[in-house]
Amino acid sequence: MDRVSNSPGGSPPELLQARSTEAGAAVLRRLSTLDRFLPVWIIAAMVLGLVLGRAVPGLDDALASVEIGSVSLPIAVGLLVMMYPVLAKVRYDELGHVTGDKRLLVTSVLLNWVLGPALMFTLAWLLLPDLPDYRTGLIIVGLARCIAMVLIWNDLACGDREAAAILVALNAVFQILAFAVLGWFYLQVLPGWLGLEQNALDVSMWGIARSVLVFLGIPLLAGYLTRTFGERARGREWYESTLLPRIGPAALYGLLFTIVILFALQGDTITNRPLDVARIAVPLLVYFALMWGGSMVLTRALGLDYQRATAVSFTAAGNNFELAIAVAIGVFGVASGQALAGVVGPLIEVPALVGLVYVSLWARRFFPAAPVADRAAA
Repeated sequence: MDRVSNSPGGSPPELLQARSTEAGAAVLRRLSTLDRFLPVWIIAAMVLGLVLGRAVPGLDDALASVEIGSVSLPIAVGLLVMMYPVLAKVRYDELGHVTGDKRLLVTSVLLNWVLGPALMFTLAWLLLPDLPDYRTGLIIVGLARCIAMVLIWNDLACGDREAAAILVALNAVFQILAFAVLGWFYLQVLPGWLGLEQNALDVSMWGIARSVLVFLGIPLLAGYLTRTFGERARGREWYESTLLPRIGPAALYGLLFTIVILFALQGDTITNRPLDVARIAVPLLVYFALMWGGSMVLTRALGLDYQRATAVSFTAAGNNFELAIAVAIGVFGVASGQALAGVVGPLIEVPALVGLVYVSLWARRFFPAAPVADRAAA
């Protein structure tokens, strides 16, 4: 990938833009058919899930009958399959270079645990003032910071895998320590100060920790062990040129499987209450656009390169939908409006962040040109 100079004596802006466009086109040409047409497969998975949910009586009950940490077993399996190949790609011996970048860590913490929940709270109250159940569900979604699908979006956008792994782990720690406290603050304390309606959120720290251990701990350990023993047995060149291309497609297969199951579980609700889904979707779309766009602008202003800016931005925009759904169902019930809002979260997030992957690849021309890691090569 061409290194573009931003110095006064560097190449003219027209040449820089041409090189960036050419480099981006080269990356896209080397993507597999699965990667290149991912939006098509995602739309097909959504449609298939809706058709299955409507056409097969009792399918939703059957899928939800077995759970891991209040999350349907098929969804749990899909998430684990989805995350493992991405975490197997991380070069764990290079994580020290990431942890030394204080701008990266501080910016991510502020975006995820200060700005993100506050923005979702504001949007929920502004856009759903007459729908308290959905409003509460969206606030819960805003509190659950992403530890899963963000790795997929970051990888597709050629972001820094090591940075994403560190930020996801950081989110996991804060999630265990801060989720219940922030839920109390945004559903009881802050509304009380503002004279708004209050809600209670009774969740246990262990319940959150269990979710983190299952959906991050298992694939993280598997990915680490795969790289450690794979490199030890055959070397890094064989591991990254032979083994990773073989296991890599499983991540997107897991993503598509998860989408099918999500839509199948909620097929009746989505098709029977389209206006409610649309009302919930509006603040979510605004949230994803503002969090991702604002994060990219901020990280560019702070001087982060494209790869790390991408990791920060997708981590800030994504949400831990499995935790949000589990909490909403556990506290308010499976048929509640809060649970519906939690379910609509990933249904809007998936196509929205897929779109932002393509926007991100286009936007990298505005960043200092550190070499962009080509995910197709891994």
